[in-house]
Amino acid sequence: MEICETPLIELRQMLDNGDVTAKEVVYSFYERIQHVQGQFRPFVHQMPIRELMIQADDADDWLRTGRAGVLTGIPIAVKSSIAVKDMPNDCSSAVLEGYLAPYDAEAVHNLRECGAIVMGLTDMDEFAMGNTCQTSVHGGAKNPWDFQRVSGGSSGGSASAVMSGCVAAALGSDTGGSIRQPAAFCNAVGFLPTYGNVSRFGNVAYGSSLEQIGPLTRTVKDAAFMLDAMTNPDSNDSTHHKWANEDFSLLAEGELDNLRVGWCPESFGNELDENIRQSLENTRTVFEKLGAEVVNIELPHLQHAVATYYVIAMSEASSNLSRFDGMRYGKRVSKDNLQATYKATRREGFGEEVRRRILMGTFALTESAFKDYYRKAAQVRELIRRDFMEAFDSCDVILAPVSPFLPPRPDEIPDDPLTSYLADMYTVPANLAGICAMSLPCGRTPSGLPIGMQLMAAPFREDFLLQCGVMYQDLTHWHKRPAPIKTSGLSGPIPIIS
Repeated sequence: MEICETPLIELRQMLDNGDVTAKEVVYSFYERIQHVQGQFRPFVHQMPIRELMIQADDADDWLRTGRAGVLTGIPIAVKSSIAVKDMPNDCSSAVLEGYLAPYDAEAVHNLRECGAIVMGLTDMDEFAMGNTCQTSVHGGAKNPWDFQRVSGGSSGGSASAVMSGCVAAALGSDTGGSIRQPAAFCNAVGFLPTYGNVSRFGNVAYGSSLEQIGPLTRTVKDAAFMLDAMTNPDSNDSTHHKWANEDFSLLAEGELDNLRVGWCPESFGNELDENIRQSLENTRTVFEKLGAEVVNIELPHLQHAVATYYVIAMSEASSNLSRFDGMRYGKRVSKDNLQATYKATRREGFGEEVRRRILMGTFALTESAFKDYYRKAAQVRELIRRDFMEAFDSCDVILAPVSPFLPPRPDEIPDDPLTSYLADMYTVPANLAGICAMSLPCGRTPSGLPIGMQLMAAPFREDFLLQCGVMYQDLTHWHKRPAPIKTSGLSGPIPIIS
């Protein structure tokens, strides 16, 4: 196994044992980026090699002198909506062209304090609005398992970067599945922490009441390791739970006796691909072999989740994105008067999907529509939350699909936005309910495409997810197979930030 395809936990042990140096590790990942960027395009901006080598030298010095943090010398990537000081923070949108982050997001700061080395910023759907990574102004990241297919969205670049061997782990954000769906498409582990468990400070908000920052990794144990470093209390985020700094690595090693797995196939619907359905059935059997009790549960209001989510998310997006007007930062299209400048800047700066969601959200918040749309959606959201809380009285985790379909090719993406929104039908409920959830590999199609499953647990019961995921990965092999990357002849240009 190459260094750049080694799970984070194993890399940590190799560095601690002196089997490799941080400089060797960083250069291995940097070299892989140069090989695959031209074809898979996971990155939109990369740290210059000279800066990376300086950080690697420092990491080696810390390792030699016993001052290393838990992530010293570990290469990571960051979604381009999450602030990294002095690097572009454009959210893959033209409207933030040229904008550099003035500070590190809290999650990035915490990871750097633990010694992580940021290799660069990854591509995403514009302002996290999409599930294919194709609404990006940069073109969108491709899938390491088949470069003709999408990597998922909105954190598609982060999932692609991890599974193409460009970094050991990456940060994404998840408003309605944006970590979990790309993880499923790319055979990664994608973790959505409980709302409030990770600080959102420094993340450019799409839907503030729904969104969380979380890790994408190769294994569940790697995800726990990343969460350990990310969850320090932060006074800058008023929604962050001040005590939310569990020892997730320790929790992941705990025993989970008398596991109860919730099962609600009625909520899967007819849209679910048969390959995915069969993999979920097989996964259910694996849990039964592990001694789990499979419990039938009911989630009666889940059928309304997509409609509820899009009313709330678009309304919050309309408010959050009103600040991007070309006056203080980013793109400006100057016209004869202020009103015309506003209109031209936002018309040319925002892509079609972002404009659509802003318009729909603005309508839902108007005086005439508020009662029938936003208020009603907030009420249904509470019913969905109660459904989950009642279900968790009888089970520890819920097993569900991540996506109704396998990663498509760009020409297979529906032109109809409403059809496209249904891709989020299995992931948005967790965000609406404010619970924690995780996507992890559970199968493969006959053609070799990865299949992911979703586990959900009650708020702040990340321990259930981690223990359950570790148990499953100890017994299965789906996460162990590397993507079929051919590094010869795949070099391509990559932006360098000087």
